[in-house]
Amino acid sequence: MSRPSAASLAMIRQLIEMPTVSRDSNLDLIHWIRDHLKALGVESTLVHDATGKKANLFATLGPTDRPGVVLSGHTDVVPIDGQEWHTDPFKLLEKDGKLWGRGTSDMKSFVAIALAYAPQFLAQELKTPVHYAFTYDEEVGCLGAKQLMPVLAQMPVRPAACIVGEPTEMQVIAQHKGKKSWRVDVRGFECHSSLTHQGVNAVEAAAELIAHIKSIARRKRDHGPFDPEFAPPYTSLHTGTVNGGTALNIVPKDCSFLWEIRYLPQDDVDALYNEVVEFARTKLEPEMKAVRPECGCSFQQISEFPGLATDDTSPIIELGKALTGANRVQKVSFGTEAGLFSGLDIPTIVCGPGNIEQAHKPDEFIELSQIKLCEDFLDRLLPRLREGSTGLPRT
Repeated sequence: MSRPSAASLAMIRQLIEMPTVSRDSNLDLIHWIRDHLKALGVESTLVHDATGKKANLFATLGPTDRPGVVLSGHTDVVPIDGQEWHTDPFKLLEKDGKLWGRGTSDMKSFVAIALAYAPQFLAQELKTPVHYAFTYDEEVGCLGAKQLMPVLAQMPVRPAACIVGEPTEMQVIAQHKGKKSWRVDVRGFECHSSLTHQGVNAVEAAAELIAHIKSIARRKRDHGPFDPEFAPPYTSLHTGTVNGGTALNIVPKDCSFLWEIRYLPQDDVDALYNEVVEFARTKLEPEMKAVRPECGCSFQQISEFPGLATDDTSPIIELGKALTGANRVQKVSFGTEAGLFSGLDIPTIVCGPGNIEQAHKPDEFIELSQIKLCEDFLDRLLPRLREGSTGLPRT
């Protein structure tokens, strides 16, 4: 396979070497993209968060009076804290047919390739426009995309379809799981550990609740429902962090933990959540409150994103298959912003370069061959945009 273009490689380097860890501002990168597009004659709309320190960018290349194809990606990356990198994560390194650096796979390469094609899009008299949607804080709950959606909903002409370029090895993804996550704070009553009957052990109550969550997880694993095209093929429940207690000889007053549900599109995530809350209310709290009435469990949702379930007969599916040469679509368990676009009745697929197995790890990389496949994808899209032959709705 031939080498990717110098324009794509240069743009990937530019974006990788502008650190945008989710906890930090992404404005340097967003302003750079805005100014880069402005130099090409394209105006951008920025949608900021409440602090003004982060922003989404939306721009249209081509006619603005008709629906186009969104090329969407997030600009944030996960932290490198505690990871043992053998390269500088924020300096792009090309070696062994790969590009190494934080965000190469997830997912600055897609954003960069899309931007590198801007001059080619603009050089054509496109009958179907291209929209860029670049967001912040996808990695911490799709926060930026949630702020962008109301803006898109109010547009006089909404996009006809969306391609979210998360790493799928350029396979067309029509469905992925949804996710909801919560923080649980367990309030007990502190006392000396020799007098446990006078206290309420928050750590033990949390442990019982976590064990109940695990029992539900086993039930879903063993009894489904199942969809063999997902891995794992069932709804999963998982506890990620637990914090509580101060010393062994003190009955702990406080304990908190974070847990999540990643659910199949056909499963009832709210029913599973209510089952956990019901266990806390009916099995744990009566015993806790019998000792001290102020004790109990509180639940706070901390993030969510909807699943994706694009109909196999949708024109965006047919377009994606035509551009990749695939004869079938696939499903993935990881989440993306695609479900949010789909929620606005914008038919959406996930299709981008790189492998999700490289995401979030030290020594993250993307193969050069994946970059070239993404360029080939856009090369096939370009004449369809020029001729208005995407098969997507025109109004």
